[in-house]
Amino acid sequence: MLETLKKAYQENPNRTLAIGVGALILTPVVLPLLKPVAKATVKTGVILYQKTKGTLAEAGEVMGDIIAEAKAEVIAEQAEKNALPTSVSEVLNNSQD
Repeated sequence: MLETLKKAYQENPNRTLAIGVGALILTPVVLPLLKPVAKATVKTGVILYQKTKGTLAEAGEVMGDIIAEAKAEVIAEQAEKNALPTSVSEVLNNSQD
C-alpha cells in the first residue's frame, strides 16, 4: 500500500496533493452524513450482543438443570444399588433363622 502511494506520488505529485487537499476539505462535509450510519451500525451490534448474551445465559441454565438432574439420577441409582444387596442379604439372613 505504501509502495502504491509512493509510486502514485512520483508519477503525478500534483494529482496526489489535490486528492489529499480534497479529502481534507470533504471530510467535515461527509463525516456528519456518515455519523448516523455508523451510530445505527453500532446500535445494531449492541442489540445483537445483548440478545446473544441472554440466549447463552438461558442455554447455560438449561444445561445446568440437565446436569443437576443427571447427577441426581446417578446418585439415586447408586443408592438403589447399594440398598439392594443389603435388602437381599437381610432377606437371606431372615430366611436362615
